[in-house]
Amino acid sequence: MNAGKSTALLQANHNYKERGMNTVLYTFFGDVRHKKNTIVSRIGLEAKAFSFSTETNLFKELQEVVKKKKIHCLLIDEAQFLTKNQVKEIGKIVDELDIPVLAFGIRTDFQGELFEGSKYLLAWADNLKEIKTVCWCGRKATMVVRLDKNGNIVSEGEQIEIGGNEKYIPLC
Repeated sequence: MNAGKSTALLQANHNYKERGMNTVLYTFFGDVRHKKNTIVSRIGLEAKAFSFSTETNLFKELQEVVKKKKIHCLLIDEAQFLTKNQVKEIGKIVDELDIPVLAFGIRTDFQGELFEGSKYLLAWADNLKEIKTVCWCGRKATMVVRLDKNGNIVSEGEQIEIGGNEKYIPLC
């Protein structure tokens, strides 16, 4: 949370576009904080994207896109919400379609448990890069906590509950 993952994704997208290259962007369909099918950063950058759900076959969808035009990079926001099978599909996209994939997401939920997508990305990714953020005290934040409507830390609940700064904060 608040590390600049979406900003980094949108900057990478801009870099490809600036060089005349084609990209495909995906974001999680359940993220309803902003415009539908749009990746939005906290600093106001945005770009249109396809949405993925647990049912989306990323490999098949990319296969169809590359029939129409060359794709130079696939960028995925909210990658923690990918399924194990979708992470396997990403591997096929890299290996069989020869398209690099940049996936951005958080590692763990508010209870310190790995998200499914994060678990398999951590296990199978060719490269990992941590984007750091800071705790309110100034130290490196290592986890995200969920807050209730009164600002108290919550320790129980569903793993996926979409929210922003009003619901989640990074802590050391």
